[in-house]
Amino acid sequence: MKKRNKPWPHHPMIGKEEIKAVNKVLKSGNLSSFLANPDKILGGKKIQELERHFRNYHGVKHAISFNSGTSALHAAIIASGIKPLDEVITTPYTFTATASCILMANAIPVFSDIQQDTFNIDPKKIAERLIIPNSIKAIIPVHLFGNPVDMDEIMEIAKMYNLRVIEDCAQAPGAEYKKKKVGTIGDCAIFSLTETKNISSGEGGMLITDNEEIADIARLVRNHGEAIIEQSKHRTYNSTILGYNYRMTEVDAAIGVEQFKKLDKLNNIRIKLAKFLNEGFKEIPQIKPQVVRDGNKCVYNIYSFRLDGNRDKFIQLANKNGIPYSGGYIKPLYYSKIYHENKPFFYKYYKGTINYDSGLCPVAEHCYFKEMVITSVVRPPATLSDMKDIISITKEALIDE
Repeated sequence: MKKRNKPWPHHPMIGKEEIKAVNKVLKSGNLSSFLANPDKILGGKKIQELERHFRNYHGVKHAISFNSGTSALHAAIIASGIKPLDEVITTPYTFTATASCILMANAIPVFSDIQQDTFNIDPKKIAERLIIPNSIKAIIPVHLFGNPVDMDEIMEIAKMYNLRVIEDCAQAPGAEYKKKKVGTIGDCAIFSLTETKNISSGEGGMLITDNEEIADIARLVRNHGEAIIEQSKHRTYNSTILGYNYRMTEVDAAIGVEQFKKLDKLNNIRIKLAKFLNEGFKEIPQIKPQVVRDGNKCVYNIYSFRLDGNRDKFIQLANKNGIPYSGGYIKPLYYSKIYHENKPFFYKYYKGTINYDSGLCPVAEHCYFKEMVITSVVRPPATLSDMKDIISITKEALIDE
């Protein structure tokens, strides 16, 4: 069997532009986004520049930076009016923070199953969760692996039941649903800029919205709950709500600005590489790549497919020969101890009927335990030559399997 000995290219890609931008911030001495003057409490120059890029790119009124996508999501949930013991629907097949941010607001995650082909939350299953009386107040759809959720159906459900929609676009900057940028469809959206994402500021996040109230509250949450007092020349240290220190630094923002300028170019490379794999895998009946709906643009933060066969043996053979596959992505979140013996204290006050038993979301469980295969190397600076290695070794691994 052919073996790949060549190492996979390093990610994220940091160029001379990012280094120059960071050096400029360091020389300025302004390292924090938090200055004493009230007119600067919204952040330094690089913070405001990065927010401006996000606003303009998405055509929204507000972009608020955070020190992580998790912080941005926590703020989005609070700013969307979610109260203690409210229920929030989301997918169990996502990164931990999507649901833990609901817990951080003392609210209750309600997990709803996914589609077998897109791996995204299934609107039909959401509708089933809303048949019985409940206290569901919001939906958090996750554009998993950069693939847009079926947002028209989500928005119809939200309108029918008066629910907030918070788009989790952590893995999907630049993705499009029916020609609309993801993040511009719901009430608000969040993005992640950690180093595993399509673009990175090292650590960082962003919240975007057209809703004035959500934007105002998100800024308060970001900065200790302190309001901006225009008439004052000094900080008042007057917290109007419970807030946190969720601020991004100027250094992170400087990197983020330069990375953002490359977003479409880097995404186009991901798409080109993924389409090359999809074409190569057409000859392999055991492989069913993640489906992207017609008219949508997936930006492939992770490349994924379902495998019909002995997944463990296949992955072992592929890994042995240099292809970094792994199985399952993340175990459905309701398997985590925090939803069982380590439940947060406020569950003792919860009178609802939500459970987190095995079998709750059978499609997600089947994907995780049986079918799903993922890899994170389908991204720049990898090349089509690298993709050819993936295809050829994948074929051989399946023959040997």
